[in-house]
Amino acid sequence: MIPVSIVIITKNEAAILGRCLKMANFISNDIVVVDNGSTDGTTKIAEAFGARAFQMGWDGYGANKNKGIALARYDWVLSIDADEIADVQLINTLHKLPLDNASVVYDIQFRSYFGDKLIRFGTWGRDHHPRLFNRTKVRWSETEVHETLVLPPDARVKKIGGYLHHYSVQNIAECEKKATHYARLSAIKYANAGKKAGFAKLYLSPVFCFLMSYIFRLGFLDGEEGFAIALMLYKNTRLKYQYLKLFEGRKYLPSDKPLPKKLAVEY
Repeated sequence: MIPVSIVIITKNEAAILGRCLKMANFISNDIVVVDNGSTDGTTKIAEAFGARAFQMGWDGYGANKNKGIALARYDWVLSIDADEIADVQLINTLHKLPLDNASVVYDIQFRSYFGDKLIRFGTWGRDHHPRLFNRTKVRWSETEVHETLVLPPDARVKKIGGYLHHYSVQNIAECEKKATHYARLSAIKYANAGKKAGFAKLYLSPVFCFLMSYIFRLGFLDGEEGFAIALMLYKNTRLKYQYLKLFEGRKYLPSDKPLPKKLAVEY
């Protein structure tokens, strides 16, 4: 084992959490699961794999990840989601890292799946995120959605070998739900930041997002799934700015509805 804590936030992830934790146990002897009221046995599965599970109220993606970071035994933290599974190459790479410079943040490549199909092209085909960091220097932002790591001025981001295999959606229906769910959250985030939904954002940005994923990044080579992903990006962008237009001028923004059971932890 290496001196790294793994932090995972969950909401009804019993279907896949065991696969995630099975590989996580080859990395760390400290796995922290921050659960948001699961009713499907998620916490029992976590404990069966040796993780420390904590029930926490939902304060947002970044906020709940930061709760897990505070509970970690080590300063070095690997943040993953319940539907992300480390492969052998990544595990071997992590075991060889020096972890001697708290200013270094390690960027990990992703392989994303639609159901069980590996997506090789489009926006999903080139995914990567900084996920391994030292908590004395780095925290998650606590925005409504699409949280990011807040890096210090002296931070250095390094890419490493291996992959997190991300089983993002199982079918088109789930894809549709995510597009709608994240559009609303993003609109609230943008409204809080004072952004506006002009003509270009409302009518041109959705088309651009679709073309970028499906044509320019060759998403059409992934077949039906590539089209579904590009269409999800179109719908998400269109709805996001429609919501933002609706929220403009409101003194009080709507709080988000309770999270659908599979959408509580998506990055």
